[in-house]
Amino acid sequence: MSIVSSFPDLIVVGGGLAGSEAALQAAQAGLTVNLYEMRPGVETGAHVTTYLAELVCSNSLGSYEIEKASGLLKKELEILGSFLIELAKESAVPAGGALAVDRDLFARRVTDMIQSHPKIRVIREEMTEIPPSPTIIASGPLTSKRLSESIATLTGTKHLYFFDAIAPIIQAESVNMEIAFRGQRYDQADGGQGDYINCPLTKEEYETFVEALISAERIRLKDFEKQIEEGVTAGAKEYFEGCLPIEVMACRGKQSLAFGPMKPIGLFRQNTGKKLYAVVQLRQDNLAGSLYNMVGFQTNLTFPEQKRVFRMIPGLENAIFERFGQMHRNTFIFSPALLEPTLQFKNRPDIFFAGQICGVEGYAGNIATGLLAGKNAARYIQNKTLLRLPSATMIGALCEYITHADEKDFQPMKANFGLLPTIKKLNNGKPGRKERGLMHAERSNQELSAYLKENS
Repeated sequence: MSIVSSFPDLIVVGGGLAGSEAALQAAQAGLTVNLYEMRPGVETGAHVTTYLAELVCSNSLGSYEIEKASGLLKKELEILGSFLIELAKESAVPAGGALAVDRDLFARRVTDMIQSHPKIRVIREEMTEIPPSPTIIASGPLTSKRLSESIATLTGTKHLYFFDAIAPIIQAESVNMEIAFRGQRYDQADGGQGDYINCPLTKEEYETFVEALISAERIRLKDFEKQIEEGVTAGAKEYFEGCLPIEVMACRGKQSLAFGPMKPIGLFRQNTGKKLYAVVQLRQDNLAGSLYNMVGFQTNLTFPEQKRVFRMIPGLENAIFERFGQMHRNTFIFSPALLEPTLQFKNRPDIFFAGQICGVEGYAGNIATGLLAGKNAARYIQNKTLLRLPSATMIGALCEYITHADEKDFQPMKANFGLLPTIKKLNNGKPGRKERGLMHAERSNQELSAYLKENS
């Protein structure tokens, strides 16, 4: 494989969310970009299309409410001119206060924008080694074995790993709406029609379901995935705590699901207004409304067991699965020893890392690091000062975390207010959660605006 067939200013490795945003940002800054994507020549086991920026897990980019961490992150991305957030809004499907997308429409729009860009060339080849020229590595959690070996050689350190999971998708017409009902939290008691389909469970139904879930047969993880390979840190956790399989969560306690993805808070039984004991929520997955995602139901059960056990949920007794849940290995580098908060590799300043491989979690976090890496790669090539966003911004705090976290418990991190500097108490005491979120948002806006004005 030739590394480049022309001589671009920048090479971007990986056409996922981070790589796509990075390529667009660099091209917007005037650079010529070669974007390498190994699919469809090399499959990942999780992707199903040839589109760039394909979403393989949930179709939601998280809350859009500014007082929540994921909402603040998206607001910052809008201010910074994210291309993918705008395309996500154009591809949105109803999801209450969240930004969820029709995943095929979104990926198709990203692909069209990149392929039609005059400064970006998409090369459908596997990158097997680190290029000798300016590069952004955004190869994602399913980085190929040969590229992983090259990254290990570059970094001189061991990789970490965990197993990530995706949830099933169900055909909407197969849901029994005589049992299930539409609604979103806190609206149903007033007769509101929300964006989610809710499958209610009684205490007895919940306990029976949990017992079946715990005892169900799981897919045997491949030997090569179970073993700690050379170059992988011994003792790495098998599962990522932020995306546990539903059956693993259930094993931690009979009520763990009732206080987790099946929590009934804010939902009320249809017609009676009575509180539910537990609920399974389905979120719209495409604009046509024909597909729904089982919220929080990432799983490693065998496909026949998924069909058997999940059909025990009231309303899903005849469910038709468009896609079963599955697990895959996720790979990421130990960024605290390797990267600057600018996402620049310490030992080779012309290399940047972005996306899940650098230790961020969540779609919006991947986009955010892609945006920063794209802007900073351009600034590096153009001999400008690189951006290091304020720690009071969510993007700045995420980058600060992944480059300064403790080795003992380093795992990919989602946006959360715990990363930000604390908010001081008000004269009348400690602010509530929503008020504190709004204060974080106001401070972020002020500091980001001032920073961009100084570093335009």
